[in-house]
Amino acid sequence: MAEVKLGEGESLESALRRFKRKVQQEDIIKDVKRHQFYMPPGEKRRVKSALARKRNRKKVRRVYE
Repeated sequence: MAEVKLGEGESLESALRRFKRKVQQEDIIKDVKRHQFYMPPGEKRRVKSALARKRNRKKVRRVYE
């Protein structure tokens, strides 16, 4: 859980920037997106392997360019 305390004389904008940076470092957004809906284990495997195939095709394409 990201928590930022407003310092003495600190503006709200700078505290908000610190909060955004902290959320990004802790990968909170990625975790929320991953838990947004239930995905059965078989479907997770299919998606993961599809992404791996896509990465490999992209890598091969770069080599021949």
